[in-house]
Amino acid sequence: MSDFFHLDARVPGRRLLQSPGPTPIPEAVLHALMGQPMDMGDPRVDETIAACEAGLKQLLQTAQGNVFFFISNGHGAWEAAIENLVPPGGKVLVAGTGHFSESWAVQAEALGRRVVRTPWIEGLAIDPQAVAQALHDDPQHSIAAVFVVHTDTSSGITSDLAAIGAAMRATGHPALFVADVVASLGAEPFDMDTLGVDMAVGASQKGLMCPPGVGFVATSARAFAAAQANPAPRYYWDIVARKSELSYRKFCGTSPQNLLAALRVALGLLQQEGLPQVLARHRLLAGLVHAAVQGWAEGGTLGFFAQQPARRSNAVTTVTVPPGTDVDALRTLAREHYQVAFAGALGPLQGRGFRIGHLGDQNPALMLGAIGAIEAALRAQGLPLGDGVGRAVRRLAAGE
Repeated sequence: MSDFFHLDARVPGRRLLQSPGPTPIPEAVLHALMGQPMDMGDPRVDETIAACEAGLKQLLQTAQGNVFFFISNGHGAWEAAIENLVPPGGKVLVAGTGHFSESWAVQAEALGRRVVRTPWIEGLAIDPQAVAQALHDDPQHSIAAVFVVHTDTSSGITSDLAAIGAAMRATGHPALFVADVVASLGAEPFDMDTLGVDMAVGASQKGLMCPPGVGFVATSARAFAAAQANPAPRYYWDIVARKSELSYRKFCGTSPQNLLAALRVALGLLQQEGLPQVLARHRLLAGLVHAAVQGWAEGGTLGFFAQQPARRSNAVTTVTVPPGTDVDALRTLAREHYQVAFAGALGPLQGRGFRIGHLGDQNPALMLGAIGAIEAALRAQGLPLGDGVGRAVRRLAAGE
C-alpha cells in the first residue's frame, strides 16, 4: 500500500528534492514536527513564538520591525500585504518579473485594488528606472505601495533591491517599499533596514528549511502606521489586531505549534551556521549548477533563461530547452528512475524550460549527485549536451 509520502517498493537511499520549494528539511527540523502539542496556556507556547519572532528578525536583519505569522503559504502573506497596506479601490505598483509578479498583481485586482505594472522583459531583472518612471507618473501620490518580488522562482532571476529602493527614494514618492522574500531569504543577501524595505513578505518552505504552512510579514514603523490608518475591512489578515502579547491573538486563534517548533529549530540551525556562511554555501551551490548549465549549453540546445549572469539566482536556476521538449516526461524520468525531483517552469515559461532548486538543507555532494542524475535524464531523452557534470566538479575542486 502506498500513500502520499511512501513509494510502493523500498528504494534505497534518499530521493533528492531539487525543487525551489518545498526544499529539503534537516533531520532536527523533522524531529521537531513530531512533538506533542501543548495546551494553549503553556508558557512554552509563548516562548516558541517569541523565539521564532526573534530568529526571523535576525535573519531579516531588522531591529525595528514587527513580525506577524499566518497559517498560510506565500500567497496568504501576499494577501496580508494587500489588505493591510492598500485601501479599498487603492492603487499599487507591481514591478514586472514574470509569473510571480503577475500572480501578485492578479491577486490584488481580485481584492478590488487597482494595479499599475512595469513592463517585464523576458530574461531580464526588474528595471529600477521603470519603477521610478511609474512613480513620476503618479503626481497625486495615489500609489500606496510598490510590490517587488526579490527572486522570481519561475525565471530564476534575482532583482537588485538596493537599486530599486534608491530609484524610488530619488522620486520623493511616499509609496511603501514591499519586498517578497519568499524564495530569497536565507539564500540571497537581504538587510531589511539598510534597504529601507517597509514590509518583507515570506514563507517557511524554501530557504527556511521547513514544511509549507507558515507565512509571515515583517513591517517597518511606517508600514504598521499605514495598516493602522487603512480602512480596508479585514479580520484574519489584520496585523493591527495581531499585535498583542497574547498568542491567541497573534494567530487569530490556535497557533500551529508543531510548525513553529520546526521553524524555531530551523532558525537556530541557520544562526549556528552563521548568516555569512549560509549565503556563501548558497552561492557555492548555485555556482555548481551554473557551471553545469554552461557545460550542457555547449551541446547547442540548452541555456540559461536569466540573461544577466549577475542576476542569476542563488536559490533556483531556470534552464531553457528546445521547442518540442517534453519537460514533464524529463521530470518523470529523473524522479522515478534516477531519484531526483526538480521542477518545471511556470506561467509563460511553461514547457520552455525546467528549474533546479539549490536552497535549503543542501551541500555540494548532494548538489553534484543531483546534477549527475539530471544530466543522465537529459541524455536519455536524447538532448545534445556538453559536459555539465565535469564542469561542476572542476568548479568545486577549484574552490570558486
